[in-house]
Amino acid sequence: MKGFTGPGAMTILASILVTCLVLHLFQKILWLVVPSLLALMIYYCLRPLSEWLVLRGMRHESAVAAIVGSLVVATTVVVCLAAVPLMAKATVLQGTLEHYIAGGQNLLRESAQALEELVPGLKSLDLDRKVDTQIKDFTGQSAGRYMGIIVLQLLKWLPALFLVPYLIYFLLQDSSRFKRYVIRNVPNAFFEKALLLFARLDESLRSYFQGLVLLTLLDTLCLGAGLQALGVSPAFFLGLTAALLSWIPYLGSLVGCIMVVLVAATDFPNNPSTAYGCLALFLAVRLLDDFFFLPLTIGRKMHIHPLLTVLMFFLGATVAGATGLVLALPVFGVVTVVGETVAQILADRKLRARYRLARRLQAVAANRHGEVVAQTPRSLPRMGEPSLPL
Repeated sequence: MKGFTGPGAMTILASILVTCLVLHLFQKILWLVVPSLLALMIYYCLRPLSEWLVLRGMRHESAVAAIVGSLVVATTVVVCLAAVPLMAKATVLQGTLEHYIAGGQNLLRESAQALEELVPGLKSLDLDRKVDTQIKDFTGQSAGRYMGIIVLQLLKWLPALFLVPYLIYFLLQDSSRFKRYVIRNVPNAFFEKALLLFARLDESLRSYFQGLVLLTLLDTLCLGAGLQALGVSPAFFLGLTAALLSWIPYLGSLVGCIMVVLVAATDFPNNPSTAYGCLALFLAVRLLDDFFFLPLTIGRKMHIHPLLTVLMFFLGATVAGATGLVLALPVFGVVTVVGETVAQILADRKLRARYRLARRLQAVAANRHGEVVAQTPRSLPRMGEPSLPL
């Protein structure tokens, strides 16, 4: 079976346009897209386990039921352990947020004073007093309200976690059956291309999630090592949290950066250089992500050119915001695979000629069958029954 050549310019342009349209539609059904994305990620992690259990002699249905049952129990425990503390300790979380915001306020005050000393002309603007006033207004009026909104949003998304095991069950149980059902309805002329399409779609999605895990590992190691060198602790826990937040490109990285800088500013109130070092560390890791890690992990595993990788992030953010940032690469990878397959079929004259010939042969066979049925004599009368004239 021959492999595909690289996609042409028109195929890439069509894939980009279709990806933007799909991202715009996905933004409207975000409540379903997020659980589906989590379900696909966990499915590709659990599929090797299911295959291993089947090879060990367990029936496929029993293996899937055992895996999904364990996942449901784990999800229920996580939801209960997360929902109860969030509701009970909302005031404590608010106090913790205000504590770290106070550390950030001290850092900004010292930064404004240092800037005024460095540039004497800024003293007339009274930056120190204005910054202090703005932050006090935020902590006094908005911090509690924002914390309440965050808690309500988390509680709103918790029920969606129960949809994840449901989707995983049918992915593990019926994915092979669904492939066979679709391929059975494909014309024989395109059978090989259909098999190759499913294989490449599966490889594209699996490569994306593998690349995402590898990218998270690289970000955790870089951020953890940098924070450890700066003396911020717990270094690797903060690095892992920031790396997980960076699954939402740019916006998640910004939130993770603010979180770590606030921790550094609060733990080292008399040493603002530590907070500045954390900020510089995040900027360096962000640049590494955009121009090295992302193209070399997710982009390479999905066989996407580094320039297209960066371009799709910007287009996804423009079309669908944070949703487009997260889904730009996997959607573009799937659309590109489908577009390459369609372009290959349209450009292959032999395939199209074989398909037309098969349709003619089916039509001829149907006509002959109809003639044979028309010429078949009626059944003979039973014993004792009068024969009817034909």
